[in-house]
Amino acid sequence: MRVMVTGATGFLGGHVAERLRQSGHHVRALVRKGSDTSLLQSWGVELVEGDLGNEASVQRACESMDAVVHCAAKVGDWGPVEEYRKVNVEDFRYLLDACLQHHVGRLVLVSSLGVYEAKDHFGTDETAPLPARHIDGYTQTKVESENLAMQYYREKGLPLIVIRPGFIYGPRDRNVMPRILGNLKARLVTYFGSRQKKLNNVYVGNVVEAVELALGPNAPLGEAFNITDSETVTKKVFFERIADLAGLPRPFATWPMWFARFMCGTFETAGKTFGFAPVLSGARLKFMGLNLDYSIEKAKRDLGYQGKTSFDDGMRQTIDWLRQEGRIPGPKK
Repeated sequence: MRVMVTGATGFLGGHVAERLRQSGHHVRALVRKGSDTSLLQSWGVELVEGDLGNEASVQRACESMDAVVHCAAKVGDWGPVEEYRKVNVEDFRYLLDACLQHHVGRLVLVSSLGVYEAKDHFGTDETAPLPARHIDGYTQTKVESENLAMQYYREKGLPLIVIRPGFIYGPRDRNVMPRILGNLKARLVTYFGSRQKKLNNVYVGNVVEAVELALGPNAPLGEAFNITDSETVTKKVFFERIADLAGLPRPFATWPMWFARFMCGTFETAGKTFGFAPVLSGARLKFMGLNLDYSIEKAKRDLGYQGKTSFDDGMRQTIDWLRQEGRIPGPKK
């Protein structure tokens, strides 16, 4: 199979490209000029220089492809929604049009469990409606991009599957996990409400497993699938496991949820007024304070998804990689 991957110089996209090459597929990546492509080249990935916002380069990247995996996105929990919409929706339309024009046989859109309403979830499945308005530019435009893609599926016959991963962790994450480690070291990790609320954790290799299954010939088109580890854990277990593996102090501070909401509103108001990213936003309140438990039964039933890597093994691999990178001192544990 000939597969084009967007976001291949990033965390998830890189793992997708690597696994597809290991499985014997021809992989092409759309990469920005000046980006670090050394890993992609070492895996034998074909490179097409360009940008999702450049229609001509997107057309070149999709030419003669059997499938496209769209991992690229503007991520974050703060900033004008228009900046997120430009990348996640408007530029995405170029990719949708190119897939149609070149008769791409399958588009796998990597979305997010963030598309669901920002509230406590207890086994939420894919039948839950997506809200029209969201808490930040990222989640707002992920809903919009899903809606746009489904419109292309219904009205234009674009072969589409959507996967919705939870919080992705794993080796080669150079952004979120190092920040968590820094906060643990500085004793800045604070729980909001109960420490026993669930986290929607998913190891990067398990997301790649879902992508591979979505590319399979029997995967049902026009469907969205929640993807987490087969074993999600509480926020307490998640952060304590990181701390123990990295040799850092376990977090213990806990704010009542009402106080966390009050402080979040105060910080967000100040951020909007004075033009800075607040230390506590709605997205961070959701991550640390809400119960994020989603059903993956549909993915197990209709895709054959298993989530083969356990949380414990996945987190150990993550911390081992960070230690090898020199971000954590001392020998492996």
